[in-house]
Amino acid sequence: MTATQRIAVGVVVAAACASSLAGCATGPHSSKKGVSGPRKGARAPQSVLRLIGDGSTAYTGSQPHLPRPERLKPGQKPPQFVVFSWDGAGEDSQKLFSHFRKVSRENRATMTYFLSGVYMLPEEKREQYKPPQHSPGSSDIGFNDEKGIANTVKQARLAWLEGNEIGTHFNGHFCGPDGGVGTWSVDEWKSEIAQAKQFVKSWKTNTGMKKSAPLPFDYDKELIGARTPCLEGQQNFMKAASQLGFRYDSSGVNEQVWPKKKEGLWDLSMQLVPFPGHTFEQLTMDYNFMVNQSGTETQGDPDKFDYWGDQMRDGLVKGFYRAYDGNRAPLIIGNHFESWNGGTYMRAVEDTVKEVCNKPDVRCVSFHQLADWLDAQDPKVLEKLRTLQVGEAPRQGWASFLSGSPAPAPKGVPGAPAVEQ
Repeated sequence: MTATQRIAVGVVVAAACASSLAGCATGPHSSKKGVSGPRKGARAPQSVLRLIGDGSTAYTGSQPHLPRPERLKPGQKPPQFVVFSWDGAGEDSQKLFSHFRKVSRENRATMTYFLSGVYMLPEEKREQYKPPQHSPGSSDIGFNDEKGIANTVKQARLAWLEGNEIGTHFNGHFCGPDGGVGTWSVDEWKSEIAQAKQFVKSWKTNTGMKKSAPLPFDYDKELIGARTPCLEGQQNFMKAASQLGFRYDSSGVNEQVWPKKKEGLWDLSMQLVPFPGHTFEQLTMDYNFMVNQSGTETQGDPDKFDYWGDQMRDGLVKGFYRAYDGNRAPLIIGNHFESWNGGTYMRAVEDTVKEVCNKPDVRCVSFHQLADWLDAQDPKVLEKLRTLQVGEAPRQGWASFLSGSPAPAPKGVPGAPAVEQ
């Protein structure tokens, strides 16, 4: 059954918006430690600090804890990548941004946080946002206040210093046929992207918090990927993003297979995984599990909260082992900072992180790190990996499957030819 058919049967990739800063989108194994993750208490580089614009952002040198990608050696088994990502990331009273930073540190993981630009814009300055096909100051997820912006800036700063990625979930989160992102042109997407950047680059001016510490990155360079609201509008967004120098998109739905490029971007779509108790598969996102459990009712039957959370956790873990013991395709997971059905999905995500991120050969990384690794690989090796179906390990073994003479590595990647003087 194709991915599209499976979605029609069991997955609702539809519009729903949560309140506050949640946003919306639509055999035994050993447990040796995996690759090293971010160190606790990461600090900004002290040797470089160049303020940008009004000082809301700054260049502070290369990002700490960003590993140098290495090309697979002939016959080498690929690592198992897992990406945990968050739509509309912001720090509100639930303190889930700071909580999952802690979870990451404790489990040798880094993640991607898709920041919503309007969470950096105060309510009283809402008229600065001019969304395509909507009146100025419109937003389906509201705006923020000074405290919320200060808290979100703090978490984004610390997250980046720990090796995590700050992407974008754009701004007003408009879905559906009436002016939703699925109806936007390429130029309208460019306007939305420019505004999402601008709100991050001018939060000091817009809040008056001139003495606060800046975000320690140049957002024009940091921003290389996104996920669209409700997974709509991907086609025109990807055209705009490609022209603007983005490197990946995570707005689609796919099987658990190795990714390829579309419109010059890595298509790092979320995937379909087993849905315990059902005959169809489920998208790797908390919202979609919820819709297939309690409908659009965000607080359903409390007696089922634990069961629903276990369903999501077990589905994600089954999908992980299907890849880990099979084709080693990266597992892409998307979520929101939310309290749906008593917060059971947040528990499910945390349980999954603890279950998978410390396994041998497992790398829980950001999209940025995954894109770096993919770019470093021999295209012929990636093409061969894409011949493996969902859960399919090479019959002849990895050493034989990926043996052969590799193409020269790109400049800057270990194994690249020496530069002639």
